[in-house]
Amino acid sequence: MSATDALRAAATGETKNPVAQFRDFLEKQKAQLVAALPRHISPDRMIRLACTELAKNPLLQKCTPVSVFGSIIQSSQLGLEIGVLGQAYLVPYRNNKNNTYEAQFIPGYKGLIALARRSGEVTSIETNIVYERDTFDLSLGLDTHLKHVPFLDGERGVPRLVYGVAKFRDGGHHFEWMTISEVNKIRARSKSRDNGPWVTDYEQMVRKSLIRRMANYLPMSIELQNALQIDDAVADGKHATLDGDFVVITDTSGDDTKNGAQHQIEQKQPTVEIPPAPTARETEPATRRASPTQDARPAQQQATEHPGTSEESVGASLERAQALDVLDVAADLISAVEDPEAQERLIALYRQCRQALGEPARGKRRERAATSLE
Repeated sequence: MSATDALRAAATGETKNPVAQFRDFLEKQKAQLVAALPRHISPDRMIRLACTELAKNPLLQKCTPVSVFGSIIQSSQLGLEIGVLGQAYLVPYRNNKNNTYEAQFIPGYKGLIALARRSGEVTSIETNIVYERDTFDLSLGLDTHLKHVPFLDGERGVPRLVYGVAKFRDGGHHFEWMTISEVNKIRARSKSRDNGPWVTDYEQMVRKSLIRRMANYLPMSIELQNALQIDDAVADGKHATLDGDFVVITDTSGDDTKNGAQHQIEQKQPTVEIPPAPTARETEPATRRASPTQDARPAQQQATEHPGTSEESVGASLERAQALDVLDVAADLISAVEDPEAQERLIALYRQCRQALGEPARGKRRERAATSLE
């Protein structure tokens, strides 16, 4: 805001909203954006995308303009667009050393795919999420066999696992898969688990977790290496910046406080209660090959929803189980419930479900596995 605008605002009592102020700031820095951006992305488009992200996230509006601009420059240097396409995100963090909020760029799953293909050795990467009511069969060995038929006659249920295939220019390929339980363990270790795309774009983060695992077997471009280093730093609650071909990482936490939890409190986002899932007799067809996931979440992730492991979601999965192997898969998530009393109630429910299925004795081994916290 210019001095004239400031005087006018003081006289009239009117001030520009934070998004408009930030747009003015970016307009003044357009020359730097032009220098950083690849030819296929215009500075006007990047400014528009950044302002859209600011408008959607009140906490991002509290971040220092310099940190937001720096994150946009990082995204521009890697040739990734922020926001709607899922290539990159702006995530607010609290800098406890300076007592300020700062924005941090993190790559999305589509951004990692784009960077992987820049090596010239990867022709395509495809990822898919398997849902509870899909038909799915996977056989591993010398000749891996996979069959996935999406359920098309209504809601597909909750996610069960994610898989992907990368194809190489020489005709080879790499196949990778992860259960949703494994993905949620990765999320639990992240300092940004309660903030940003883990909340607003959960399914995209599921795909990204798989691609990160696949990256160990992919030809690495410098851009992909840098993006992964930045992503690792952000997951640890640190700040990362690009300096030429190098990533500079600094610790801004100042203490052991979990930044993500602070952000969640600051935003005061309401927790949306997930309604109990209908019973298997009400919703499931007579024959179904896919088993319930370890994470009871609606198939269509809502922006305000906070996916996680609760007593209610695990209990619903236990009660829906109509086969022993399905029940055992659902019981694996009991150890992820934080409340010890809730764990005891779920173990008791698990015993009842096994008795109802006619095999109470085999439950002892599963009970021990369910209660052994990692």
